[in-house]
Amino acid sequence: MIHMGFSGAVAFFLIRVFKVVSPIQMTFKIYATFVVPISAFFASSLWFGNTAYLYISVAFIQMLKALMPVATFLTAVVCGIDKLRFDVFLNMVLVSVGVVVSSYGEIHFNVLGTAYQIMGMFGEALRLVLTQVLLQKKGLTLNPITSLYYIAPCSFIFLFVPWYFLEKPVMEVSQIQFNSWIFFSNALCALALNFSIFLVIGRTGAVTIRVAGVLKDWILIALSTALFPESMITSLNIIGYAIALCGVIIYNYLKVRDSRASQFPPESLPDRAVKEFKMERKESDVYVPNDDVNNNNGGRIGWNASIPGSEVDEEATLIPPLRLSHLGRSQLSSHTS
Repeated sequence: MIHMGFSGAVAFFLIRVFKVVSPIQMTFKIYATFVVPISAFFASSLWFGNTAYLYISVAFIQMLKALMPVATFLTAVVCGIDKLRFDVFLNMVLVSVGVVVSSYGEIHFNVLGTAYQIMGMFGEALRLVLTQVLLQKKGLTLNPITSLYYIAPCSFIFLFVPWYFLEKPVMEVSQIQFNSWIFFSNALCALALNFSIFLVIGRTGAVTIRVAGVLKDWILIALSTALFPESMITSLNIIGYAIALCGVIIYNYLKVRDSRASQFPPESLPDRAVKEFKMERKESDVYVPNDDVNNNNGGRIGWNASIPGSEVDEEATLIPPLRLSHLGRSQLSSHTS
C-alpha cells in the first residue's frame, strides 16, 4: 500500500507539475473496464505475494516463481489471446515437474504459504494479460510513469480497504517499530525498479531482460540462503529448480523466436533469396562442365551463359556469384590440366 501511494504521488508530480511526460487520452470506459481490473489484480498479486513471505522462505518463493510462465500462458489461452501449442505445453509440463520436485525437497514446506504465492502469481498473470489487451486492442501507449499515474492510485485504494478492515485492528504500536527511513527507502527501490525495467527493455531488448531475469533468480536464491539461516535449500530443491529453469529458458527462447519471426514480412527470407537467385542466374555465368573440353562454340570453355531453369537444381546451396565464378575457374583449370 505504501509502495502504491508513493509511486502514484511521484508519477503525479512528474506529469502534472514537472511535465516530464504528457498524460494519455483516457476515457471513463477504458478506465473502468481495463485500468480498474488491472489495478485490482495488481493489488491482489502484491497482497498474496507479500503474505506468502510470512509462511515460506525467500528461496522457496523464488523457486515457485518459476511457475509464472505457466500461469501467464494458461491465462492467455483461457482469455483467447494465445493459442495452445504443443511445444509450449511441453515446456509448461517441464516447468511444473521441476517445481513439484523442488517443493518435495523443501524442508519447511507450508501449504498455506504456497497457496498464497500461487494465487499471487495468477493475479499477476491476469494483470499482464489485461495489460496486453489494453495495449494491443485499444492502441494505448503506456510508459512506467503513465502506468503508475493511472494504476498506482487505484491499486492503493484496493490495498487500503483490506488493510483497514483486516490488518489495522490487530496492529499494536507496542509490537511495531515504525521506521520511516526503512519504508521510504523501500518504496524508493520499488519505484526505481519500475523505471529500470523500462530503461533496460528500451535500450537492450527482450533477450537481455529475460536472461537478466534468470540471473536475478539465482542471485536471489543465493543471497537469501546466505542472509537468512532459515532459508535452507536441499539438493532436491536445486535439482527441481534446475529442471524448471530449463523449461523457463526454452520458453523464453520460443517467445523471442516468435517475436522476431513476427517482425518479418509475409514473404520469408529463404523465398526471397531463391527468387533473387533465379533472376541473377540468367545474367551471371554459371559453370557447367562439358564432356568435350575442346568445344569451341564461340563461348568460354566449360561455361554456359544461359542455362534453362529445368537444368539447375533449385534446392542446391545458394552460393554468391563471385564465389561461384571463382569455384568454376578453379574447376576449369584443374579439368584442362
